[in-house]
Amino acid sequence: MSLFDTTPEAALRSSKTPPHAVAMAPLAERMRPRSLDELMGQEHLVGPGKPLRVQIERDDAGSMIFWGPPGVGKTTLAKIIAETTQASFIEFSAVTSGIKEIKQVMADAARAAEMHSRTILFVDEIHRFNKAQQDAFLPYVERGTIRLIGATTENPSFEIISALLSRCRVYVLEPLKEEQIVELLRRALADRERGLGALELAADEDALELMAGYSSGDCRSAYNALEVAAQLAVEADRRITRATAAEAVQKRVLMYDKSGEEHFNLISALHKSVRNSDPDAALYWLGRMFAAGEDPLYLARRIVRMAIEDIGLAAPEAMNLCLSAKDAYDFLGSPEGDLALAEAVVYLCLAPKSNAVYTAYGAVQDDIEHTRQEPVPLHLRNAPTRLMKELGYAEGYKYAHDEEGKVADMDCLPDSLKGRSYYQPTQEGREKQLAARMEEIRRIRAGKRPPPA
Repeated sequence: MSLFDTTPEAALRSSKTPPHAVAMAPLAERMRPRSLDELMGQEHLVGPGKPLRVQIERDDAGSMIFWGPPGVGKTTLAKIIAETTQASFIEFSAVTSGIKEIKQVMADAARAAEMHSRTILFVDEIHRFNKAQQDAFLPYVERGTIRLIGATTENPSFEIISALLSRCRVYVLEPLKEEQIVELLRRALADRERGLGALELAADEDALELMAGYSSGDCRSAYNALEVAAQLAVEADRRITRATAAEAVQKRVLMYDKSGEEHFNLISALHKSVRNSDPDAALYWLGRMFAAGEDPLYLARRIVRMAIEDIGLAAPEAMNLCLSAKDAYDFLGSPEGDLALAEAVVYLCLAPKSNAVYTAYGAVQDDIEHTRQEPVPLHLRNAPTRLMKELGYAEGYKYAHDEEGKVADMDCLPDSLKGRSYYQPTQEGREKQLAARMEEIRRIRAGKRPPPA
């Protein structure tokens, strides 16, 4: 039994469905694969002899999560399971369903289990469910009342609760290759039953390649572009040329979500390219984020952070330059202001690198966390009252400006941390001069101390 029998998709598959009703569905829906043999891509999961294919063919697939970018076949795989399984198949979207619907489905599944009937529950965009909603699935998945199939474009490690994730097998779906998408577009043009074959269109190879390339591995996006290109070609000479495809595509589809994993992947690539002194790569990743609609203020903040974390005192002017680039963007806006941030990124790539202060401050935080919080030494305290002076406040303090070399022989760390050294300057850029100055300070201080007994 399949609950798809009442869905629009089931109507499309029915032999009783009028041809005009099928034609009304989007091309991507009409061309959705109906079997594993029709599925393009994901050979690492559903190729001959692969574990997921064997599970599906044997009808013994357990709970699982399909993780991958849009348009790679997550929902299709779930629907193929629906067609081959002997279980009841229930589908709903996390966008439109809430805890009430979840509880109702769980109750129905529990009653079906009492009658020895299995239920597979497919949840599209499962990452949109909050913790409480995901918790509602847990006891039913544990008892085997339902087999859960979730689809998500977000990293399950961050978006799915650990208790539920530990009871599901995660399958990672990969973006389709351009040549695979080209082949799917050819199929759609030739298919007279579900595709565009009845229109008898011709398509230039470079037109198909352009639409495939601009889809960024998203088959649904490529089908949408082909559908628009077909409409344009019907009104002209029934030939899809590169110019027709370019008009249909309009703007490249970039896989990006400002709060999702791809956002963090791209900013990580930008930051690490800067750290590795690679201006070409850094400019590319910066351009990718601009093209995807990233908030320029976010990019400006991250660029300032790069100056602080990876350039440091080797080129202390870098931070001011990055702050100036942020101000220039505020003044000019886009696209002129984009260039200011690009210039800052190139400068950071070519600047000498040091994470000495970053490392030193991390060591300080670690000591603060793991050592006892000692009081400030008395000689470093102010003594504005007589009582405080009588208690020894400020006793032994040496005013550095009165000392030779402007350095006093005086410990400024708590007793338990005397001699602790945090900042270790590198020999890069300006920091080489700072290292020499630190050595000079050590010599002055050592010269003022009595020799050891």
